[in-house]
Amino acid sequence: MTDRAHLDELGEFLRARRAELSPRMVGLPDPDGRRRVAGLRREEVAVLASISTRHYTRLEQGRIAPSGSVVRALVRALRLSDDQRDHLFGLVGHEVNPPRRRAAQKVQPQLRTVLDDLTVAPAMILGRNLDVLAWNPMATALFGIDFTQIPERRRNYVRQLFTDPGMRTLYADWENSARNAIALLRRCAAACPDDLGLTTLVGELSVRDEQFCRWWGGRQIAPRTSGSKVFHHPVAGELVLDWDVLSCEADPEQRLVVWIAEAHSRSYEGLRFLSSWTGKEPSAN
Repeated sequence: MTDRAHLDELGEFLRARRAELSPRMVGLPDPDGRRRVAGLRREEVAVLASISTRHYTRLEQGRIAPSGSVVRALVRALRLSDDQRDHLFGLVGHEVNPPRRRAAQKVQPQLRTVLDDLTVAPAMILGRNLDVLAWNPMATALFGIDFTQIPERRRNYVRQLFTDPGMRTLYADWENSARNAIALLRRCAAACPDDLGLTTLVGELSVRDEQFCRWWGGRQIAPRTSGSKVFHHPVAGELVLDWDVLSCEADPEQRLVVWIAEAHSRSYEGLRFLSSWTGKEPSAN
């Protein structure tokens, strides 16, 4: 239980750190660049931490103790160094654990077998935090991404959605797809809030992209495990593809995502066209 003295010190620490940051440092807009006080406003920290302004204000006033998830969100929002993070953990109690690095995932052979058999349908195996673990040549052709050129630790579907300009034009409704991806990522955060990889990813994208930062604090529900997407492909033209997910019992954090087209449709012929000039060997970590 955090005592009153620690709550007061916590509030002082949060105010001091907030004053050290500028909107530019955390990826927030600052149209006029003129502020009455130095640093971030309370409501801006609240947005970055995905909590209400009222809740954050009560933290600064020393009126409440933060939960473990809020502490981790504040570490990310306030861009704390390792020493600052450890100090914050000490103020709120030993029961809050710092982020931890989880073991790398290995592609499950069952999913690999299915992936290897898909020659016309784009498909990829996503792991925890929507990391791209494996893909087939058709996924490379559809998304226009050579995953082999991306360092293994940075192969992540959400990162590509927000950092690759081609993804924004490929998806007919990029915003909806991006919001859905964030909702899935938020589900990952709920399942394992101490995941260092997830904390790093969210922190990076919050700084780099204003939309990610704003939407991360939203409450959109994670999408269904199937649906339909429209793509504006630069070579194959418009593709209307249904997508579905195959889960793996051996590792529930691995899922095979497949995009297919209705047989004999224009989109199906577009996929066949793409398959005619793409390579035949799948790739993986």
